[in-house]
Amino acid sequence: MRLKPFNTLGVDARAEHLITLSRPQDLADTEFDPARDLVLGEGSNVLLAGDVPGTVILNRLSGRRILDDDGDSVVVEAAGGERWHDLVRWTLDQGLSGLENLSLIPGLAGAAPMQNIGAYGVELADHLVSLDAWDWRTGSMRTFSVTDCRFGYRDSHFKTGEPDRYLVTAIRLRLSRPFTPRLDYPGLATALAEAGIDKPTARDVSDAVSRVRQSKLPDPAVIGNAGSFFRNPVIEDGLADDLRGRFAGLPVYPAADGQAKLSAGWMIEHCGWKGFRDGDAGISEQHALVLVNHGSATGRQLVDLAWRVRDSVAETFGVTLENEPRVIEFPGHEH
Repeated sequence: MRLKPFNTLGVDARAEHLITLSRPQDLADTEFDPARDLVLGEGSNVLLAGDVPGTVILNRLSGRRILDDDGDSVVVEAAGGERWHDLVRWTLDQGLSGLENLSLIPGLAGAAPMQNIGAYGVELADHLVSLDAWDWRTGSMRTFSVTDCRFGYRDSHFKTGEPDRYLVTAIRLRLSRPFTPRLDYPGLATALAEAGIDKPTARDVSDAVSRVRQSKLPDPAVIGNAGSFFRNPVIEDGLADDLRGRFAGLPVYPAADGQAKLSAGWMIEHCGWKGFRDGDAGISEQHALVLVNHGSATGRQLVDLAWRVRDSVAETFGVTLENEPRVIEFPGHEH
C-alpha cells in the first residue's frame, strides 16, 4: 500500500497492509508490533525514512462533546482521530476559549499529547485534564492524568518515555467562557494591530494566529512538509550570553531555571541553508526551519539533508538541534 497520501511530507513509502481504526472497541482485535507496524494520524509530524514492513493503522476515531459545564469552566472531550484545528474551531463555536493560540496546528487530537503541541505562548499541557490511551502491551485501556503524561517542551511520556506503547483514543480539555487573551508573542500582537483590532475576541486571536502561521509556513497541499523540523534549543544562560556576543542578532528568549531558548530557524538561516535544494529534498525558502519535499524526494534523502543541517549548526554554534517530527525507520527497509 502506498503511504504518500498519508504523510504531509509526501514521501512515497509503502506498507504491507493498511487498516482504518474507526471504533475504540476494535482495538481489542487489532494486532500491533512496533518492530513492524505503525500508527498514523494525519502524518503531519513524521518523516518516513523507509517502508513499513507490516501494517499501518490509521487513527480515525471521531466524536467531540461537552463533558462538564459549571458556567465559566467547561471540560470538553474529543476522540483521538479528530482533526486538531477542527476541534479548536468547534470550541470557539461553543463560546469557549483557551485553544485559540493553537489554531492551525496540523495533526489529530490524539497526536497532540505526543509532543505537547504549543504555539504563541500556549501549550496543550495548560489545558489537558486527562486522556485515554490503549496500551498495546497489556491489551487494555488506561487513563492518564496531566501529571502522568510527564509533559515537557515538545515532549511527553508517550514520545520519549514509552514510545509506540500507547494509542491515544480520547483527550479531555478544560476551557473557559470568560476570555483572557494571551498576546505575549510579538508577531501575534502585530497581526491583530494590522487588522485594526484592539480588543480581540477568542475568534479574532484564532484568525490572527492562522494568518501568521500561513505567512510563515508553507502549505503541505502545495509542497510536502511537516512544519518546523527542529525544536528551538534550550541551553544554559551563560552559553546563550556567549553565543549572543559572538553572533550579533541571534534571538535569545528567557526560559525556566536559568536557561534560555534560541531560535533554531535563525541559526539554520545563518548557516546558509534557507532555500537550499539537493534534488527534490530541500529547505523552505519561506522558513529555514521547514524541511520540504519538492516532489519525489525519498525519505532517506530528506533524512540525510536534515542531518547535514543539524551537523552544520552544531559545527557553527556548538549546539545540537533536535528534530520535532518523528523519524520512522525500520532496519532493512530503507526507501
